[in-house]
Amino acid sequence: MIITFNELRRIKDKLPSGSSQRIADELNIDVNVVRNYFGGTHFQDGDPVGIHMEKGPDGGVVTLDDDAILKCAMRIIAEQPQNQ
Repeated sequence: MIITFNELRRIKDKLPSGSSQRIADELNIDVNVVRNYFGGTHFQDGDPVGIHMEKGPDGGVVTLDDDAILKCAMRIIAEQPQNQ
């Protein structure tokens, strides 16, 4: 899957507090892997999980090898009340 870095960050910013840990728990991965997926740099504590970034407009392009974290994040966002 290909997405812009800024769109990936917008998705991350829509997540409620504690979502990184929730995603990590649901997918049985380290929380820093989730943070790195959304642009974090916690590489000593968690690998970047198959994301490849290329500089360019709108923050550049991100190619995701596995979209499981993204799908989980989108489901969490969909669960939120519309007025948040």
